[in-house]
Amino acid sequence: MNSFENYVYKAEVNWSLLTEGLTLPVENQVIFARNMGTFLQRGESKEISLYLNGKRYKAHIYNVNFDSKFNRNKDTLQIRYPRNGNFSKALQICFSSSYIHIESQRMLRLPGDRTMIKVPEERKEYLAIYTTEYDDSYVLETIEANDILLLRQAVQNNSERIFESSFNYDVEDFDADMIEDKRIVKIRKLNRKIGDNLKLLYGYRCQICGRLIGEDYGAHVVEAHHIDYFVSSLNNDANNQLIVCPNHHSIIHEINPVFDRPKLIYIYPNGIQEGLMINQHLNFN
Repeated sequence: MNSFENYVYKAEVNWSLLTEGLTLPVENQVIFARNMGTFLQRGESKEISLYLNGKRYKAHIYNVNFDSKFNRNKDTLQIRYPRNGNFSKALQICFSSSYIHIESQRMLRLPGDRTMIKVPEERKEYLAIYTTEYDDSYVLETIEANDILLLRQAVQNNSERIFESSFNYDVEDFDADMIEDKRIVKIRKLNRKIGDNLKLLYGYRCQICGRLIGEDYGAHVVEAHHIDYFVSSLNNDANNQLIVCPNHHSIIHEINPVFDRPKLIYIYPNGIQEGLMINQHLNFN
């Protein structure tokens, strides 16, 4: 399916995703929230098409946050598909490592034990979801255990600043062989999309100083920064990214201040402490 794609969500693979569906936290996904608001209201459902590895699968999306007794202000959306249907089986094949691990652990549980089984940190896998120009069609990409292993090997001894430049500005002047590998390209694409989504959330303003850089010239110059450096953490989730102006981004990489997550402040070696002027997505308390 050839279409313009926008990032929606990166779902960690678990038993629910492998068998029947997943929940989308809409309040954290600006692009998706805008798209969904045009056709799905609270209490409604809609048939959708999921495209995985070039194949189309039918599913339904539900806005389940319609009961006033829950006293929720924000929508909760779920994508559901037939248990052990064609799409479930396709996911189980793609994520065979996770499926085998979870299934084997479920068989060892005592009767009545409903404890959620998680895949070990070093073997976690993910499903990336993108909207298209059609409000009922979504493109899916798998981030499998072997993809992450390859990425870990590729980023060893590389510069964080160069990697982040490639995520922000499509710079491709580092390891050409790595860029050409399709498995690396899809992870790089995902990282870029997550950052773009956050830039929209903050209206292209720096979370630290609040400034909007370049507007007088008809431009928006802002960058996505990984709190825990990507080359060591491989964490491209939104909760590991800040949106900052180029000045603050350069200072952070030059000085390497400590980020106090509970307080959401940077602590610099000279004693200066600098908090976030704007924050709509980070919550470490």
